[in-house]
Amino acid sequence: MVHSEDLVPVRRALLSVSDKGGLVDFAGGLAGFGVELVASGGTARALAGAGLRVRDAADLTGFPEMMGGRVKTLHPAIHGGILARRGHAGDLRALEEQGLDPIDLVAVDLYPFEASARQGATPEDCLETIDIGGPALIRAAAKNHDRVVVATGPEDYPEILSALKADSGRTRRGLRARLAGAAFARTAAYDAAVARWFAGQVGEPFPRHIGFGGRRARTMRYGENPHQDAALYLSAIEERPGAAAAAQLQGKPLGYNNIADADAAYELAAEFNRPAAVVVKHGTPCGAALSDRLAEASARALDCDRTSAFGGVAAVNRRLDRDTAQTLLEIFLEVVIAPAVDEAARVLFARKPGLRVLEAGAVPDAAAVGLTMRSVAGGLLVQDRDNGRVDPAELRVVTRRAPAPEEMADLVFAFAVAKHVKSNAIVIARDGATLGIGAGQMSRVDSVKLAAAKAGSSAGVVASDAFFPFADGLIAAAEAGARAVIQPGGSIRDDEVIAAADARGLAMLFTGRRHFRH
Repeated sequence: MVHSEDLVPVRRALLSVSDKGGLVDFAGGLAGFGVELVASGGTARALAGAGLRVRDAADLTGFPEMMGGRVKTLHPAIHGGILARRGHAGDLRALEEQGLDPIDLVAVDLYPFEASARQGATPEDCLETIDIGGPALIRAAAKNHDRVVVATGPEDYPEILSALKADSGRTRRGLRARLAGAAFARTAAYDAAVARWFAGQVGEPFPRHIGFGGRRARTMRYGENPHQDAALYLSAIEERPGAAAAAQLQGKPLGYNNIADADAAYELAAEFNRPAAVVVKHGTPCGAALSDRLAEASARALDCDRTSAFGGVAAVNRRLDRDTAQTLLEIFLEVVIAPAVDEAARVLFARKPGLRVLEAGAVPDAAAVGLTMRSVAGGLLVQDRDNGRVDPAELRVVTRRAPAPEEMADLVFAFAVAKHVKSNAIVIARDGATLGIGAGQMSRVDSVKLAAAKAGSSAGVVASDAFFPFADGLIAAAEAGARAVIQPGGSIRDDEVIAAADARGLAMLFTGRRHFRH
């Protein structure tokens, strides 16, 4: 049962929005309940142009807009009407003494700063889209939600009109409180986006206080497991092509694990300039390959470990054509992601309506700077994105035998794959394709053995994401048929490892760069 004091009539509304979508219908709906409309600047002109009776905010304040609209709503006549506590005698007396009227509804969005930052606008243009009055109005209304209802975008309009219809022009406390919480979240995300932009401008990626602004793209059936709730949020200012923002062309709704695996696969595919295909299962690659023909790269990526690839996620870094689609359909996959998908490929995929097909629009820049984060109890770990890539000038041959040209190409390829494999990571490759991948083992020797077991009797080159702490891992790689090895180096036992490689005729490169992935 709703108590009468919880139901608050809406008699006066303040509207000031950049996004005019749905504005006229919303304002018309309010007017239908006898609500007086007060609006500023362009919002007032839009409503008047639609034939609605509207009072300009400048008439309310007795003060014109100035400085190109920078100052228009920052005035006691407005904030007093929003913040006055209706049950507080002193507040009501102050309104009466100043000739002010209460404001019961505030509909304000914010200047499009996030869009300006995402689109790479000049610093001057970004500064001009930092909203000052909007956040102040939103926060004032949300603070006084006991009597004021706040809307921060067109998505709130239908619910508010439905509530007014259901309760004869009044709103309920539950709705007001929920919208107030959403309002504070909106201004927090907005301020976080501005702060991150400023941090980038001054070269301070890890400021004293940090926030990550974003908007919810969707909720999900569950998270990693059915007992966990989950949602996907898109970054407010970072535009990076990938699974999060990709267009879904077909298939069942994406789940938490689908997006995580598609992101991992697509980021690895982006490492290569040649056509590449990648298959990921449970966050770790189980196959990757290069070829001048995307369909062949896809087949070789699947062939690395078809057992593990079953139910996995495939990614390619070129427009996905019919032949590639045919190849990928040879095995059950959960998700396929590509920068673009040909119409002929779409027709083939449509035969598997449960398959999720994502079109990302572009391939992310593997060398781009950025931040990654993960939660820990009571905090966040934040770091630079691992955008390190093999620089031929940094490679150092440390054995008597240098890699042959074909071995060198495979070593660089294998090391790029190892960067995306859970540590301890070992990758065996040959002719631009992985043969075996050992991931997530506590012992590097065990990772070598696991990769070798996957590769079978096939000999290839070996990449390790970190140095071999002892010679035993290198020896196990040699026994598995390794011809050449690439690793960061830096162990106190490097001499021992190099000697073991020389004794077995292996070529070995040191990169000087580690790629742990936890």
